[in-house]
Amino acid sequence: MAVPHRMMTLIAFLQAQNCSNLPGSWRHPSTMLDFLTPEYYQRIARTLEDGKIQMAFFDDRLALPDIYTGDHSQAVAAGVRAVKMDPSTILMAMGMATQRLGLGATYSTTYYEPFHIARVFATMDLMLKGRAAWNIVTSLNSGEARNFGQREHMAHDERYDRADEFMKVVLGHWNTWEDDALILDKATGRFADPAKVHRLDHAGRYFKSRGPFSVPRSPQGQPVLIQAGQSGRGQAFAAKWADLVFVIFHSFQDGVREYAAFKAAVAAAGRDPASVRVAPACYVCVGESQAAAEDKRAVIEATARDVDRLVLLSEVLNYDFARKPLDEPFSDEELAELSFQGFRDRVIRLSGKRNPTVRDFITISGRGTVAEHPMFVGDPKQVADQMEEWFTAPACDGFVLAATSMPGAYDEVVRLLVPELQRRGLFHQDYEGPTLRDNLGLPRPRAADWHAARR
Repeated sequence: MAVPHRMMTLIAFLQAQNCSNLPGSWRHPSTMLDFLTPEYYQRIARTLEDGKIQMAFFDDRLALPDIYTGDHSQAVAAGVRAVKMDPSTILMAMGMATQRLGLGATYSTTYYEPFHIARVFATMDLMLKGRAAWNIVTSLNSGEARNFGQREHMAHDERYDRADEFMKVVLGHWNTWEDDALILDKATGRFADPAKVHRLDHAGRYFKSRGPFSVPRSPQGQPVLIQAGQSGRGQAFAAKWADLVFVIFHSFQDGVREYAAFKAAVAAAGRDPASVRVAPACYVCVGESQAAAEDKRAVIEATARDVDRLVLLSEVLNYDFARKPLDEPFSDEELAELSFQGFRDRVIRLSGKRNPTVRDFITISGRGTVAEHPMFVGDPKQVADQMEEWFTAPACDGFVLAATSMPGAYDEVVRLLVPELQRRGLFHQDYEGPTLRDNLGLPRPRAADWHAARR
């Protein structure tokens, strides 16, 4: 049997807010500002589907940034991710405007209940005819905790311990209905086979959830699972559960090394490494010529403000960066307070300092600027060369495309870059099938297999 040709996965990185993940994007001259309307997101969705992009997924936080200076005023005044809408509602608006584009939303295992998430995503997967994905997060900061009636955010490793049990409950509910449980025979009055609808009866350390679940299986079996853990504990979680892993690699060399290490972790977890896609975030700045692309880059870089960096560093690390002078090192105790361990450890490693300063975090992380992710700049052939190098090394299985303006960055990818990738045989000419699993080349899980594994 012939081995299928390896194809690049392209994913659009979206936010249900006033800007992309790049906070200055709302200031870009070409960005459209009707982000409070369905037409804004449907316009993006149609563009992505025209380019045969496999999926768009929404990042999310459960609080607008309010850690810097201990108040939300800086973020609101500067428009630093100051709007945070529920992504699942927007996802459905996009789904009604498309037929093949996969659509994912972020929901937190720290602040929601397993049954709730299981039902939301199972229902979305049915309404989208098998195109839904869940981006699993454990959340980041105390602002989110306080919006849900908690004084402090849960400790890092405990969040992942809770998330592991959360996944067992969600998957248990998704496998309640076997694939052939529905009968739908009007003549006999037989709706479904009760022997093929199971009760979960879960009782664990963090959760109790009885069931039976109330939503039958979708055309793809269950939603695709996305995860972004890069700390030691987070990577173990991703290796165990994820179908697609969203990562941040700051260089090609980092990517080659970390890609191999993660695939080894997937194998150690007893899973097939080829069944898990790894996709780093990147910016694409493509023009009809290199000069045109460089001009575009200059406009993008001019949208950044100092406040963007400080607000977002405070948000992601759950630490008020207004508390310290720029060149004062963090103490060991302060470093231990920082919420996002993978982010913190990367800055320590790249700075070469055991105790980096605020300035080190600003310059090395690139937070709030295009320096945060690799940026591929040039004409279509030059950008495709850069992406092909990463893909074939391999340093990845595809890319998560972060936008520098909305919707212009995606328009340019689809119009200029996608045809060049297709010409090289790196990206598919058309969607492989109706479901997201079809288009990511992922197997369709069977409920019977899940029940057999539990026996």
